[in-house]
Amino acid sequence: MVTGQKAEARIGAGAEAGVEATPRFTHKQVMEIMVGLMLAMLTSMISTSVVGTALPTIVGSLGGQEQLAWVASATLLTMTASTPLWGKLSDLYGRKLMFQTSLVVFVVSSVAAGFAQDMGQLIAARAVQGIGAGGLAALPQIILGDVVEPRERGRYGGYMGAVFGVSTVTGPLLGGFIVDNLSWRWTFWICVPLALVAFVVIQKVLKLPFVRREAKVDWWGATFITGGTTALMLLLSLGGQQFDWNSSWTYGLGALSLVMFGLAVVAERRAADPILPPRLFGNGTFVLSSLSSLLVGVAMFGAMMFLPQYLQIVKGMSPSGSGLMTLPLVFGLLVSSIVVGRLVSRTGRWKAYPIAGMVLVAVGLYLLSQLHVDSSLVAIGLDITVLGIGLGAAMQMLVLAAQNASPRTDLAVTTSGVTFFRSLGGAVGVAAFGAILSNRLSSELVSLARAANLPPTGGATPGLGSPEAIRHLPAPVLDVVLEAFTRAIQTVFLVGVPIAILGAVAALFLKEIPLRSSHAPQAAETSETPKTVEAAPAGPVV
Repeated sequence: MVTGQKAEARIGAGAEAGVEATPRFTHKQVMEIMVGLMLAMLTSMISTSVVGTALPTIVGSLGGQEQLAWVASATLLTMTASTPLWGKLSDLYGRKLMFQTSLVVFVVSSVAAGFAQDMGQLIAARAVQGIGAGGLAALPQIILGDVVEPRERGRYGGYMGAVFGVSTVTGPLLGGFIVDNLSWRWTFWICVPLALVAFVVIQKVLKLPFVRREAKVDWWGATFITGGTTALMLLLSLGGQQFDWNSSWTYGLGALSLVMFGLAVVAERRAADPILPPRLFGNGTFVLSSLSSLLVGVAMFGAMMFLPQYLQIVKGMSPSGSGLMTLPLVFGLLVSSIVVGRLVSRTGRWKAYPIAGMVLVAVGLYLLSQLHVDSSLVAIGLDITVLGIGLGAAMQMLVLAAQNASPRTDLAVTTSGVTFFRSLGGAVGVAAFGAILSNRLSSELVSLARAANLPPTGGATPGLGSPEAIRHLPAPVLDVVLEAFTRAIQTVFLVGVPIAILGAVAALFLKEIPLRSSHAPQAAETSETPKTVEAAPAGPVV
C-alpha cells in the first residue's frame, strides 16, 4: 500500500483502480440536486443560529442559566458523534435513503424541542436534533462529491458556503422576530416546512446508482467515539462550575475521554468497515485538513454562539436588532465563499484561500476581543465582516482539499471525517468558551461588586435572567453586570485568536494537489437522464 505524499500524488493524478463508475450530470441536473441539498442545509443551520438569538429568552422562561451552553452543546455533541456514522451508513444503504432519514429525525426532534417544558426536556430534544443535523452536515457534501468533480466542486461548494451565510443572517432575524412577536417555541418549529420541501425535492431529482454490499456498521467505533467526545464535553462544560478543575471529577473525566478515544483507535483498526478508516490518517492532506477544520470549528462556533448575548445584554439590543447586526458577517461570508469558489474552479489553485481565511478569522476575533461597553455598532459591524470573510474563504476549501486527495471509494468517509472534526471543534469550542465565559463572569462580578462597595453578589449572579430583567437592575448593579459581561466576552474572543492562527499554520503545510476534472458537468447537455462515463455497476438507483 502506498501512503503519504506518494499516495497523494497518485490520487491527485487520478490513479484510482477499482473505482465505481459515477454518472455524469448536466449543470441543470446538478443545480436541481443542489436545491434539495441547500434547503436541507438551510434547515439545519437556521435551527442552530435561530436558537442562539432566542437563548437568553429561553433561559428566562425555563430557567437554568447554568445549563445554557448545553442547549447548543447537546446538539453539537450528538451531531459530532453521528456525522461519521451517517457517511458510513450512506455507503451501506444509499445516499438518498440516509439523507431523507436524517431529515425525518431532524423534523421530529424539532417539534419535540418546541414543546419542551423544562431545560432537561429541551436539551434532550436538542440532542436528538443533533443526530439528524449530523446527517445534514455531512451528506450534502458527500452527495455533491458524487455528482461533481473536484475541479468544478469549488464553484458549487461556493453556493453551499453562501447558504451558510444566508442561514447565519436568516436565523438570528427569524429568532428575533419570533421572540419579539410570537413564542420562542416557534424557533424550533419554523424549520419544519423547509425540511419537508427538501425531502420531496431530493426524492424527485436525486438518482444515483447504488450497489448494495455486505458490510457491518462499526458500532464499537461509534460507541467509543461518542463516549470519548461526551466525556470531553462534560469536562469542559462542568469544570470550574459543578466541580473544581483540580478535583477527582476533572481527572476522572479526562482519563475516561483518553481511554475511550484509545479504544476507538483499537476498534477502528479491527473493524471490517470502520467509521474512520485508519488509512485516512496516512494521508497528510486529510490529517491537516481535519486539524484545520477542528480549529475552525472551535473558533467559529465558540465565538458566534456568544455574540448575540453581548449584543442583547451589553448593548441592550432586541433579539431582532441583534439578528440584524449579523448582516455584515453574512455579507462577508457570502461574498467570500462565492468568489473563492469561482476562482478555484477557474484556476484550479486552492491552497492560499484556507491560509488567508484562517488569518482573517484570527484578525476578526482579535478585533472582537477589543469590544467594550460603549463600542459603536459600526465598529462591531466591521469586526464581524472581517470574521465572515475569513470563514467563507476557509471552510469549503478544507473539505475540497481532503476530497481531492482521497480515492473515490473513500469519498464518503473522507467528507464525513473532515466534517466530524469541524463539528468536534464546534462542540469543544462552545463548551470551553461557555466555561470560560461563566467562570470569568463570576469572578468579575465579585471583584467589580467589591470595588463598587456593593454586597459580594450585588444582586447580580451568573443566573442573571433574561436581558430584559437585566436592564431593570438598579443602576450601580447594572453597571457592574455590563462591565463584567463585557470583560468575560473579551476573554472568549481573545482565546479564539491563537486557535485560529494554529488553523492557518496547519493549512500552510497542506500539499496543493491539482484538482481532478476528468468529467466535469457540461452546461450544454440537456438530457434529463445522467450519462455515465463508464458502465455503472448493476444495482438499484436510489
